[in-house]
Amino acid sequence: MKRPAIDIDRLFRALGDPTRRAILDRLSERPQSVSGLAAPLGITVTAVAQHLQILEESGLVQTEKVGRVRTCRIEPAGFTALERWIGEHRTVWERRLDRLGNVLAEDDDVK
Repeated sequence: MKRPAIDIDRLFRALGDPTRRAILDRLSERPQSVSGLAAPLGITVTAVAQHLQILEESGLVQTEKVGRVRTCRIEPAGFTALERWIGEHRTVWERRLDRLGNVLAEDDDVK
């Protein structure tokens, strides 16, 4: 089944929260259970589940429930979309800054 396109606005909103970034940092070490994420962050399992839902909807995290344990892991799709967006915008701004540099260099040559 093909995954829906990732909404870049949703992705940036998800990354805008420090708790969600902390969850991603912990998941970058290894997959973890929801309760395993909650304890070191000092928040409830319910709060972690709410943050995980946002992270999962944005394509940054994947969760899987086996029995009574929900395991969470990093989902590369969201980071791939983010890298693509940054790369596209970096290219545009590098060209603009190069043109600005050329204009400023020409201005210096004229003086």
